[in-house]
This record gives sequence, C-alpha cells and structure tokens, in this order.
Amino acid sequence: MNASREADRIPGGAAKERFVRRLFTAIAPTYDIMNVVMSAGCIYLWHRFFRRHTALGPGDRALDVCTGTGELARIMAEQVRPGGRVVGIDLTPGMLEIARYKLAARGLDEEVELIEGNALSLPFDDGSFKAASMGFALRNVADIPQAIREMARVVRPGGRVLNLELSKPPSPFVRVPYFFYFYRVVPVLGRLIERTAAQVGSIRPYTYLPASLVKFPDQATLARVFREAGLVNVRYYSLTGGIVTLHVGEKPA
Repeated sequence: MNASREADRIPGGAAKERFVRRLFTAIAPTYDIMNVVMSAGCIYLWHRFFRRHTALGPGDRALDVCTGTGELARIMAEQVRPGGRVVGIDLTPGMLEIARYKLAARGLDEEVELIEGNALSLPFDDGSFKAASMGFALRNVADIPQAIREMARVVRPGGRVLNLELSKPPSPFVRVPYFFYFYRVVPVLGRLIERTAAQVGSIRPYTYLPASLVKFPDQATLARVFREAGLVNVRYYSLTGGIVTLHVGEKPA
C-alpha cells in the first residue's frame, strides 16, 4: 500500500465527517477486536496509563469525545462513581449502540450518558467537566485544532484535556518495523477479520486507518496545538516506543 497516495484520497471538511460516519458504521462490529489484534494486546496497557492521568475522583463529571464503543468512557465512569457522571459523544450511531450494550453489561449505564454529536461543536456549556478525553479518534476529525479548542472550552479551570492516539515513533529502530507492520500488515489483518469486504468509497476501512496517520501531527506539533488552544502544563508521554502517545493539558485555574 502506498500510504501517501491513500492519504490523499481521504476527503476533508464536511465530506470527511460523512466519510468517517459511514466507515465506522461499517467496522463497528469488529472495532474492539481489531484494536486488540492490531495492538497485540498493548491497548490494555495504554488504557491503564490513561487511567492514571485523568485526575478524576468520585463525584466528578467527565466527557469522552468521539467515544466510539465507550472504552475511555468506561474507565472514567469507574473513577467518578459514586455520584459522578460521564458523557460520551460520537458521530456514529452504530458505535454508540455497541457502547450502550457494553456499558450496561458492566453496570455502568447509570453513570454514562451517550449522545450523538460532533466533536467540532460540542453541545455543552463552558466549564462543564473536570476532564475531557479522546481516544484514537483525533486523526478522524475534520479540524484537529478546533476539536482541541472545543475540549478545552468545556473543561472547567484546573481540569484536564487528554488525547490518547497513535503517533510516529521518533526512533528509526522502532519506526521502521512499526510502519511496515502498520501500513502493510494491518490492512491484511483487517480484510481477514471483516465479515464482508466492507468498503467506503474507494478506501477499505483498514486501509484508511493507517493512511490517516500520514498527515497527522507529530508529538511536539500536537503539543503546540494544545498550547494554542489555551491549555497549560502541556506534556506528552510516549508509550511502547512512541507507537502511541498520551497528550495532557490543563485549563488555567
């Protein structure tokens, strides 16, 4: 696969939003299992690291943007109970349906409210939440700086914005084999797991997912986007050799 050529075929603006909604509707039934397969189980370690940096406690309110199947919403719901509340918002009804089933199975449906909505225009007042998170979804939004600004807006002073996302490993000893796996092997794994040859437009879902990393900002650039959104104490943590990065910023108190 020529990743750069595939990346050039990804639409922008409102067309990207429509594209992403169709794509994640297609892969919703296999999304969780593919995350485990593609990460060789490391996703559980990344989620554990995320948990340690939310600064949430019982009674807090949190927001998970582009919640998908609700994994980060689940983690935060476990942290804020009793008395707390988590809202998960996503563009794709099919992903939200799976999230509702998973959260109910864990007895967390009372702590989590799931709604359909757009990361670029969050339907919440300023300062509504102690923390706002996004996991493995920032590559899919049509306007990355706007998504971070919106997350910063709805977090209260002293609260945190967190983004857990795939990244580009800085070391060539990690980057070269990882890119081979990500751009060559992952699309093949995706086709094996897909029950049907799901395709959105001219791009297969598990061809799009690696291609979406091509133009994604590197770690330092994304940290600058956090600062430009008005966040302070911005830091990032490279996980598994930089395959994944957790960015954390705080709203000035």
